[in-house]
Parts: sequence; structure tokens; C-alpha cells
Amino acid sequence: MSEFAAVVDRVRERVVPDAEEEAALRQATADLRERAERAVADLPVEADVLLVGSTARGTWLAGDRDVDLFVRFPTDLAREQLEEYGLAVGHAVLPDGHEEFAEHPYVKGTVDGFDVDLVPCYDVATAADIRSAVDRTPFHTAYLDSHLDDALADEVRVTKAFLTGIGAYGSDLRTRGFAGYLTELLVLEHGGFRELVEAAADWSPPVRFDPEGHGSGSFDDPLVVVDPTDPGRNVAAALSERNFARLVHYSRELLRDPRTALFEPREPEPLSAEAVREQVSERGTHPVAVRFDAPDVVDDQLYPQLDKSLSGLEGELDRRGFAPLRSLRAADETAVLFVECAVAELPAVERHEGPPVGVREHAEGFYDAYRESAAYGPFLDGDRYVVERAREFRTPEAFADSDALFDVALGAHVASALDDRAVLAGEEVAALADEFGSELATYFDPKP
Repeated sequence: MSEFAAVVDRVRERVVPDAEEEAALRQATADLRERAERAVADLPVEADVLLVGSTARGTWLAGDRDVDLFVRFPTDLAREQLEEYGLAVGHAVLPDGHEEFAEHPYVKGTVDGFDVDLVPCYDVATAADIRSAVDRTPFHTAYLDSHLDDALADEVRVTKAFLTGIGAYGSDLRTRGFAGYLTELLVLEHGGFRELVEAAADWSPPVRFDPEGHGSGSFDDPLVVVDPTDPGRNVAAALSERNFARLVHYSRELLRDPRTALFEPREPEPLSAEAVREQVSERGTHPVAVRFDAPDVVDDQLYPQLDKSLSGLEGELDRRGFAPLRSLRAADETAVLFVECAVAELPAVERHEGPPVGVREHAEGFYDAYRESAAYGPFLDGDRYVVERAREFRTPEAFADSDALFDVALGAHVASALDDRAVLAGEEVAALADEFGSELATYFDPKP
């Protein structure tokens, strides 16, 4: 047996549930389904109950305790009633549960150690007819149920473990990795885990797969997997370029040096405040951090706003000459936008070029604007007017602490939260370690 096969066998033993766990899941889902069907019978409309997701498809990992139950309602039901009836069933099945919100509210709770989501959706004719994103999920379950056998389901489990180990699993907008459905389609497309890894090691974007040969859709993404149930959708649309590249990199790593460590999530030891100060001192850089209370929104709303805000801050610091090296965003009780700059302080003056003197109207306008100012000049450099004027912000933290911060592209909830912010610079960022020590440990010890 090859070392690769031996590693995969060891991983398979760990991630495939044993008979006892399988039986516990079957019993729990049967009980939950029965409760849901009793609750549905009390409604004034027809509806049915479906088990969806990895537990329905037999691709859940040992130790996972997630159960997704959908209640399908007729398409002529008003959205308000769908939400009302869906919540009524949810609370009947999960009396100790609580409401959460995606595109519409649903109930989440725990039963016999299983984390249960009870979600209402519409019983649409095809996945292309959806009225909300969850409406297509039953079609995904039906498609994979008819294409995956037990052997391929276990190959999916190994693949999920690998993607989790390299930090690329999960379609939430914090991770922007490989969704479960995407992972299942890729394993199905290639016929197994090793076949997928061998193919991915040679991927160069854009990479496209069309399982049902729809031949439609124009997508501008590094990986395109045309949804077999909805030809207008790329299943990999949420996947980031970085996580696409991670699969390519670690596929090569696994083929070069097979080892179970690649299937185990990296959990760095959180950095202490003193360790953060040492890193900043050794690197000789000038980090600046904008810290504020985390907006009270779900992660899938928060993280796109943090990404937009970080991009806006980093881009403006770059335009102003502070030469950002890298950045990160993180959120818990507070949220932080962290940018490590190569330049800590700029001169008090900056060069500002005007037009050539030969462009009379613009040249005279520039000259008149500055000739009575406190700027140095105007003077001629070649055939252009130039001034050396006072720089607005000499340090990154001066900009981040000013009202000019609100002129960059910011997420709406982030912009509101920034009214009450703390700006940390240099070794002051060590104050972040108590809350974000793990994120800083990953930042200062980067891996692909």
C-alpha cells in the first residue's frame, strides 16, 4: 500500500461515523421528522418535511452533530405566512430553540445532543424558480442522493477533512471556502479524493466543470462548477481566490509528502501581548489598528462589511504613501481593522505637481491657487508648476483617527460603529492580544 493510501485510510477511519453513531443519527432524525410532521398537520396549509444537507446525503463527518430539516410550503403562500408557519413548526419541534435569520427567519435548537436547524422554504418546480436561496437545497439533496453511493460518500468525507485541515472548508462569508455541496460535486466529478487531489495539483484558473453539460452561464470566477440543478448558477461563486489556491498548494503538498497533519486544522497558540510587541519590534514595521464594538449583525453580513472597510482603509493608506505590507480583519466582542505599514511617518511636506505651463488655462488656475498660499512655490520643474505643500496626515494613525476615515469605502454597519473607535499604532497593537491572540499568531506566522 502506498503512503498516500495509508494516510487516507487512517483519515477515513477517523471521519466515517461508526454504526453506533449512525444509529443515533437515524433515531434522532426520525424523531425530529415525526415531531415536525405532527406540527405541520396542525397548519391550515399543506406542507411536507425533508431532511437535507450532509446528514441526508450520508456525507457528514464523525462527531458532527448538525441536522437540517426543511418544511416545504406551496408557492402561492405569502412570504409573511411562510415565515409565520415556519416559525410555528420550528418552535413546536424545538421548544427551547431560538430564532435566527438568513433570508428569512428560522428556528435553531438542540435535541439529544444534535444541533438542529428547522427552515421553511417554497416547494418550487425547479431550482431555477427559487424565491429564496434555501429553496434550491432540496434539489441539491435529491441530485446527490441519486448520484452518490456509499463509497463515494466516504470519499467526500475524506475530502471535507482535508479542506478543513487546510482552512478552506465552509461557504460562509467569513471563510469563503468550499461548501459541502461544492465538495460533493467535485468528488463526484473526479470519482474520488485522490483523483480530485491529482487534478487540483495541476489547476490553473479559470477551471470549469459542467456536470450535466448545460453549456450555459458566463462566470468570472477562478473555479466554475455549473449547478446541475440550476444552470444559471456557479456553485463555487463564493469561493475566494485564496482558498482556490490553497487547494492547489496543499494538493501538491499531500502528493509530495502524504501526512495526516494536513487533515488536522492548524490551531496556533495565541500570542501574548509581549509576543506581539516582540514581533512588531523585530519586523521594524508600523502597524495601525482601528478597533470598535462589533456590529450586532450575523457573520454573513458582518464579514463582507469588514472586508470592504479593510480594503478601503488599506487602499487609502497606500495612496497616502504609508506602504501597507499586509492586513487582517477580525471580530468577536469588538472588531478590528489591522494594517501593517512599512512607513511610520512621512515628511511634513508633500510634492504636488501642476500642469505644464503651456496649458494656459489650467496652468494659470494652478498658479493662482497657490501663489498666496503657505506652500513652497509654485516653482518650475521642467515645464510644470510644482508646489511643496503641507501634508494632511504624517502618520497612518493620524489618518485613521480623523474624519477623513469616513471618506473611504466602508460597510454601512461598520461606518456607524466607527464613531466610537480606538486607534492603536506601533507596539500599542499588543493590546489586541487578549481578544485576538490566535488571529495575530496566524498573522505573524503566515502559511499558504
